Amino acid sequence: MSFLQVKPGTLLSPTPVVMVSCGMDEHINIMTAAWVGTVNSTPPMVSVSIRPNRWSYGLVHRSGEFVLNLVSRELAQKTDYCGVKSGRDINKWEACGFTPHKVSALTYAPAIAQAPAFLACKVVSEQDLGSHIMFIGEIVDIGLQEHLWEDGGKIDLKKADLVAYCHGEYVPLEEPMGFFGYSVAKPDVLERRMREMRG
Repeated sequence: MSFLQVKPGTLLSPTPVVMVSCGMDEHINIMTAAWVGTVNSTPPMVSVSIRPNRWSYGLVHRSGEFVLNLVSRELAQKTDYCGVKSGRDINKWEACGFTPHKVSALTYAPAIAQAPAFLACKVVSEQDLGSHIMFIGEIVDIGLQEHLWEDGGKIDLKKADLVAYCHGEYVPLEEPMGFFGYSVAKPDVLERRMREMRG
């Protein structure tokens, strides 16, 4: 098998797609981002990269807060809308019918009440990388819709019907094909876990 060489670019796919909600004083906004990722476990931290000409950049920079709202298939079109419209020109909360949800651990940034889950973050680092400013945020609160909880306190994110971003397209997550460690699991464990995962 041979490879074709192409110009270096941001081809990493798929990536999470989130709606970043942020605020400062009386202003709150939502922007769509796929330039996000997990960067640390203890303490739990994530990154989000924002172009400095985006209105949300100033809100996150000044407040030191942001919320990553996970995106379900049901919210995909509104998520795209929040990525192509500017909060300078339109109130995206009203346009999308979204409700701000007060996050007790934050002062300014609300979560989106209609999102299946959110990660509330406080900025611990800001790096100018060129086209984007990368904010590293410590996760200080997580909210999950009640229907994502199973008996025994287990989280079932399959019920969230999440989507990802794959080279310019929003794609649904399909049936799981494995779990962490399935390549070395004993046959009976593999069979049981796969059966549980697929319902």
